[in-house]
This record gives sequence, structure tokens and C-alpha cells, in this order.
Amino acid sequence: MLVVASALLPVFLLIAMGFALKQFFMKHESQWAGLEQIVFYVLFPALLIQTLARADLAGVPVIGVGGALLLAVLIGCAITFALRPFIMNALGASGPAFTSVFQGAVRWQTYVALAVVANLYGAVGLTLASVAMVAMIPILNIIAVWVLAHYASPQKLSWSAVLLTIAKNPFIWACAIGLAFNLLHMPLSGPVHDFMDALGRSSLAVGLLCVGAGLRIQGVVRAGAPAWLSVAIKLLLMPLIAIAIGRAFGLSGTNLAVVACCASVPTASSAYVMARQMGGDAPLLAEILTLQTILATVTMPVFIAWVA
Repeated sequence: MLVVASALLPVFLLIAMGFALKQFFMKHESQWAGLEQIVFYVLFPALLIQTLARADLAGVPVIGVGGALLLAVLIGCAITFALRPFIMNALGASGPAFTSVFQGAVRWQTYVALAVVANLYGAVGLTLASVAMVAMIPILNIIAVWVLAHYASPQKLSWSAVLLTIAKNPFIWACAIGLAFNLLHMPLSGPVHDFMDALGRSSLAVGLLCVGAGLRIQGVVRAGAPAWLSVAIKLLLMPLIAIAIGRAFGLSGTNLAVVACCASVPTASSAYVMARQMGGDAPLLAEILTLQTILATVTMPVFIAWVA
């Protein structure tokens, strides 16, 4: 437990530093918006390409890890969607508010996941987490865009528009490129390797700073039942489902710990951007993000230590 907590501490210190920088030094949203764009389109894709291009995919349980997390995501989506009448009727949430509860319950913060597994398990952890991304990111984006288009967007998106949104996601392209280099046995080397490595190493720290800058502490004190329900599903139910499926698939040790880590991280900060762009309840999602990030400092070490 202490080892896990020690590995998590630098991650959450970077998030706290990002929050402090936003409050006292880089106060303008435009400053962070530019930094987020660099992380999203350049730094983080470089890390994914570098990791997957050099990964020993034959030495890790790709199907077990990816399958366990994909099934957990699908089950989590089904449970949250089944709760929609309760969320909208009993809890009084609007259509846009439901989309924020949904995104908060099922999406995952890749920056935090990769930073934690890198600290705990090094290159093997990064490879496993990258496999998880390949399994989870496309389907999660498709489902999230559909839910927003159906329940929040004033203008319903066509399936072609939804698929175009997914196709423009740089994480998906980065995973595809990295896997192509790996399967074609074309490892990055020399100056190209050094260039991609420099970009990738900076991505996690800068990404975590951006996560911290996006926190809205003032929203925590007024968080209502929909926000707390989303927190409970994401930080408690999702890890339990993923761990149970992972064990059913025969995973243990590092492999199962990576599954637990990826399932127990807070929701994606990009979900907030998507909510703003597609008519979701962005303030509610900011509250959910902040609650989850704070509480994950307690829940993540518990789940990872439990299975490690």
C-alpha cells in the first residue's frame, strides 16, 4: 500500500501544482487552452507511438487486459444508461445533465493512468496501459458522442458526423501508427527515437498540470446527487467490475494491477471540452471531475494495492 501511495504521490502533486498555477500565475483560460492543444495533438500522441512501436506485445496479455477493460466499460455504460430514468426523474437531472453523469461514470483520464503505471511498472506498465487505450478509446468516444448527440445537442448529429468526430481523435491515430510500426518491425531509432522520446517524456507532466488547471474546487461544496452517483459508479463500481472480469480472464500481479489502475482513474478532462462543444452540462461535469480527482487519491491506492 505504501509503495502504491508513493508512486501516486508525484502524479497528484503535479495535478495540485497545475491547480495552483491556474489560481496564482497562469490565470487566463487561453493560456491553458493552448497548452492542452499541444498535449492533445503533439506530446501525448508521441508517447503512444513511441510506447507501442517498441512494445513487446507478444510478452503481455493483450487480449486479457484489453478485453477485461473493454467489457468493464460496456457494462458500466449499460448500468449508467439503465439508471437514466432514475437520474432524470428521481434526481431531477435534465438531458444535458444526464450526459455529464454518463461521461463522468465511464470515461477515463489517460494522463493519470499512464503516469501511475509508468511510476509503478515502467515500460511494461506503459505497454499494458497503451493496449487498454486501443481497446477503450474508440468505443468510449463513439458512445459518448452518441449520448451527447441524442440527449444534449440541440441538433442531432448524423452517424457520419459521429464517425468523423471519432476519426479525428489523435489518440486513435497515434495508437494505429504505433501498432503499425510494431507489427511491421520498423522500430524508431536514432534521431527519430530521441525526438519522439523527448516529446513523450514531457507529455505526462504537462498533461497532469492541465488536469489540475481544470479543477473547480468551488463546485465541490454544492455537488448534488447526480454528481455523487457518477463518482460512485466511476471510482467504486467500475474498478470492481474490471477486477472481477480480469480475474475471470486469469490475470494477476502486474497485469491485473494495470487493469485496476485504468478502471479506477478519474474521468477524462476532455469530457468537459466535449460537453461544452455539444451542449452537455459542463458545470456539472467540472464538479464531477473535481470530486473524482480528489477522491481518487484514496480509492486508487486501495484498488491497486488490493490486486498487486
